[in-house]
Formats: sequence, structure tokens, C-alpha cells
Amino acid sequence: MKLRTRFVRSQRMTVVNGILIFVIMIVVLQLYLLTATMNGYLGGDDSVVFPAALVSLACFALNAGLLWYLFKLD
Repeated sequence: MKLRTRFVRSQRMTVVNGILIFVIMIVVLQLYLLTATMNGYLGGDDSVVFPAALVSLACFALNAGLLWYLFKLD
């Protein structure tokens, strides 16, 4: 028998604020990644594009997972 406890409002807000901080950090990482990738690509280094796209896709998947967790929280 699985006993699932519900979060009270203050606990939910703490979790939401923590998720928001992680999302902001990931978005800033993606912006830095885009800037570094464009700088390398425009400088003639084509080898950075594919790994940067994979890392950016992983960041997107992480943000989508956090959003999914947020919807399942309620």
C-alpha cells in the first residue's frame, strides 16, 4: 500500500522556487552555450556545433522534466 502525502502550500512554494532557480540556471547556461558556439562557429571551428546541440537538447529535456514534475506536484 503506497501512502502518498500531500504537500502543504508552504512546502509546495519552496519546491516551486527551487525548480525556478534550476530553470533559470539552465537557461543562462544555454545562453552561454549559444554564445560560445556561435563564436566558435563564426571563427571557423565547425566541430563545436554538434556537441553544443546535444548539450542544449539535454538542457531542454531537463527543463521539460522539471516542468513535468511541477505539473505532477499538484
